[in-house]
Amino acid sequence: MELFDVYPLYNVTPVKAEDTYVWDNKGVKYLDLYGGHGVISVGHTHPKYVKAISNQLNNLGFYSNSIQNPLQKELAKKLGKLSGCENYNLFLCNSGAEANENALKLASFKTGKSRIISFNNAFHGRTSAAVAATDNTTINAPINLQQEVTFLPLNNVEKLIYELGKGDVAAVIIEGIQGVGGLDEGTTEFFQEVEKLCKKHSAFLILDEIQSGYGRSGKFFAFQYHNIQPDIITTAKGMANGFPIGGVLILDKHEAKFGMLGTTFGGNHLACAAAISVVDIIEEEKLIQNVNEVSLYFLEQIKTVSHVKKVKGKGLMLGVEFDFEVGELRKKLIFDKQIFTGGAMNKKLLRILPPLTMKKEQVDVFIKALKEVLE
Repeated sequence: MELFDVYPLYNVTPVKAEDTYVWDNKGVKYLDLYGGHGVISVGHTHPKYVKAISNQLNNLGFYSNSIQNPLQKELAKKLGKLSGCENYNLFLCNSGAEANENALKLASFKTGKSRIISFNNAFHGRTSAAVAATDNTTINAPINLQQEVTFLPLNNVEKLIYELGKGDVAAVIIEGIQGVGGLDEGTTEFFQEVEKLCKKHSAFLILDEIQSGYGRSGKFFAFQYHNIQPDIITTAKGMANGFPIGGVLILDKHEAKFGMLGTTFGGNHLACAAAISVVDIIEEEKLIQNVNEVSLYFLEQIKTVSHVKKVKGKGLMLGVEFDFEVGELRKKLIFDKQIFTGGAMNKKLLRILPPLTMKKEQVDVFIKALKEVLE
């Protein structure tokens, strides 16, 4: 049997990792400024993270959600406190796509409506409703296109007023900062208008914080820059530092009902142990403070690179935009300078999503390498 060939792959085979570095099977050391799509939050193989998973595995790796699992309650309590979202309830699943799928389903259950409003260049996952709300026709099969989704431009209040005014919208789903789409984001004025209009028209406001959450933006969730309160917040990537988990945070005024949502593997013992350790490490090591300090330094240093057209994003969720497509630049950074970076739907954008433990010295390494490659 061969693998189903759906991924274009770089010829690099990582076998070991520590903090912000990865080593391949030839012993070559790479600086990781991409964190596996922004998944690595507290650094590769953090000792406390490894210990937490190992200890849990020695006791109990998995049992179903038909029994008591105190780790789920511990995670919910710690996550609520650290994020400032104590007035939300937590449903645990396995991935960002699954988190968005459950969020959309819950909104439809609660409103009795089926149409979704999403935004141009959005990416919400690859499951049925989540991919239908993703603005990429190449990954939508005919079965996905049965969903009722309307795509609107970011920051266009007039079109949002018109669409919500039709009265058939279950939810507006929006990323705190767009990830795959290219680091565009709504203005504070726009986010506040979205919240107000959703309340007026009895539609759920879903904040997709899959990539922008868990401190990556410089706040725990990116929507917290805008003084709003979503009905639902979805999270996943940085949540367990690479262990598969997703979370749906549901405002506590929305009541649960047995059987409304469910999952086999979601919130399992190993996943919870991993996720609890991540919350603890973020708090103990003041990683959100580090994100803001390193981000400010990055933004100052990138100004010295003459070829850069624009920098988008916040915190350590950044997009460096050029006036040329960056495919070859990414290859040179990997193979000539041993630095991982990311791409986006915007082919002129270099995506920077390092572990939240990144240091200023590593910014210097990147800037020097970038200048040398560009020259």
